[in-house]
Amino acid sequence: MILATTKFEDLDRFLKVFSTKGAAKRREHGSKGATVFRDPIDEDRVWVVFDWDAEGWQDFVSDPDVPGIFQEAGHVVKPQPAPLVGQYDA
Repeated sequence: MILATTKFEDLDRFLKVFSTKGAAKRREHGSKGATVFRDPIDEDRVWVVFDWDAEGWQDFVSDPDVPGIFQEAGHVVKPQPAPLVGQYDA
């Protein structure tokens, strides 16, 4: 699982590209799905939980097609993964 955040210019534009071209490219790199949350404090930010491993994420962000997809989606900053600091039962 990967948790990542990014900022965008327009939510509808972001989601349109994220759910189409972005999804196809993520799938190529082993992503099994994503759940998108809008930040409750910053309306121009989303948090995304990916069903993905670290190697697949790294391959995705290194893919030469990805910067163009990010640009088309209106990213204002490059998506950043949140570091995992622990896992606990319950």
